Amino acid sequence: MKLKKMMALALASTALIAAAGCGGNSQPAKSGAASGAKVTGQVTASGSSALLPLVKDAAAKFKSKNPEVSLTLNAGGSGTGLKQVAEGSVNIGNSDVPAEKKLPAEKAKGLVDHKVCTMTVATIINKDIADKVKSLTSQQLQDVFTAKVTNWKDVGGNDAPIVVVGREAGSGTRGAFEELLKLEDACKYSNELDSTGAVMAKVASTPGSIGYVSLDVLDDTVKALKLDGAEPTEENIKAGKYFLSRPFVMATKGEISEQSDLVKALFDFIYSDEGSELVKSVGLITADK
Repeated sequence: MKLKKMMALALASTALIAAAGCGGNSQPAKSGAASGAKVTGQVTASGSSALLPLVKDAAAKFKSKNPEVSLTLNAGGSGTGLKQVAEGSVNIGNSDVPAEKKLPAEKAKGLVDHKVCTMTVATIINKDIADKVKSLTSQQLQDVFTAKVTNWKDVGGNDAPIVVVGREAGSGTRGAFEELLKLEDACKYSNELDSTGAVMAKVASTPGSIGYVSLDVLDDTVKALKLDGAEPTEENIKAGKYFLSRPFVMATKGEISEQSDLVKALFDFIYSDEGSELVKSVGLITADK
């Protein structure tokens, strides 16, 4: 599969509004919205819930420019989005895992991953731990998530049990976290939840808990840990000092040039300067151009 630095985006509201995602090695041919002409039609997309903050903002912007467009997005995880775009039931599959790593080779064949921006996984803890535990090494993090370490006192905290919270099997965020730590299918979870928001809410409300979420949804209800002494900042991520990061992709069946005018227009919109500003505004890192 090819990895391109472009982006598309889609979101469904009760009025079936959505939009699609950004960034790229080479700019797609201008079409529809990018050339000033309004586009019409319908696009569907599904996949990673971690991209929802971005798609919500982009949906409103794209819809305001193209009021006759109807675009629908369903969350449900990266695996679902990639499977559905491979089957042809949606136009775009949103994922934080490349299709070739998520799907059998036969299903992934023909899909093109478009790099939209950099996805960073923040390791989060309940605030009751944050006074004493501010950073973990990669080895300590591996030991915590595999239950080799089960008490906070063993990594510098108080004498309290560690509660490990994660995403459900099939989640792209879980896949990214476990793969980057080389812990595929080795983590021992106390709770496995079906959305990014559910993980953050559980960690915020459960003393002694630790989990992970996409950095762009992080808020002040929890505390993000430093890893190997590095904070999850854009500077550290681009310098390779913070290791839990990798590309967000949006997959299409075939090249962008083979898609409908509306899908092309969505890519054009998010690839624009306005689209790049949206990426930054929700805490994601734009793809290098």
